[in-house]
Amino acid sequence: MKIAVVVDSTSYLSDEIKRRNNIYTIPLNTIFDDEIYREDIDITPEEFYDKMRDREELPTTSQPSIGDYIILLEDLHKKGYTDVISLHLSGNISGTIQNAVAAGQSVDGIEVHPIDSDIACTPLGLLAVYAAQQKDKLPLDELLERLERFKSKEFIDSYFVVDDLTNLKKGGRLSNAQAFVGQLLKIKPILRFEDGKIVAIQKIRTKKKALNTVVGLIKDTIDRQNVENEAVTLTVIHANIDDEADEFIKELEAHFKGATVLKSHFGPVIGTHLGEKAIGVAITSFNADITGF
Repeated sequence: MKIAVVVDSTSYLSDEIKRRNNIYTIPLNTIFDDEIYREDIDITPEEFYDKMRDREELPTTSQPSIGDYIILLEDLHKKGYTDVISLHLSGNISGTIQNAVAAGQSVDGIEVHPIDSDIACTPLGLLAVYAAQQKDKLPLDELLERLERFKSKEFIDSYFVVDDLTNLKKGGRLSNAQAFVGQLLKIKPILRFEDGKIVAIQKIRTKKKALNTVVGLIKDTIDRQNVENEAVTLTVIHANIDDEADEFIKELEAHFKGATVLKSHFGPVIGTHLGEKAIGVAITSFNADITGF
């Protein structure tokens, strides 16, 4: 048995950590008019936000086609892989995992083990890193069981703040948007993944107050997960506001001494839905070596 680990591009893992852990990726797409841009290949996050900023209509996004997956699986089969652990963003906001399943049924000689992470971004990426680091150490069934367990709120949570709900409302990705529509420009909503869907959980008047509230929510999450700070990885994820992310990292390091604090970004696909200037924190408490992150 030879196992490959595949994760989609919304994990936003660095090239370095993918190389170190031999992780394969498959890109989702952002579409401006008739121009298709493969995430992390054809367009950088900075180029994407510059391009989106001046447009009245949002770009659209699309999952990899079944054909894209088949090409990847056939290549992995040629390299001697017999099994693929394929991890993807929430099936409640994208059809990516369904196409992975369909592709797996179309290629002989290789078995695909799909994991719906119920989330996206860093938590998805760290699940892939863990899978890659453990695939030759644990029986496959045990590793798959752990990945399913680690994606739960016992090990993963996240909170993020958007400038307004316009993009999420237009894109139909916010399950309770109607409760917030009348105040789109007046509040800084705090969002969370719940059951694989993006849900607005609080309405806060300023971004500073919203981030202060997020700090309290992180503390509650760590307490609920019943772990020490040293066992926690916090990742600040931002949409083209690098300096603001750095300041928030300093604040988290002061509040949660001993925790590992990382920085990542919302790339084009997730950025399409959250909008520029969004910022969030992912809280993970399973052990993955993040060297090269």
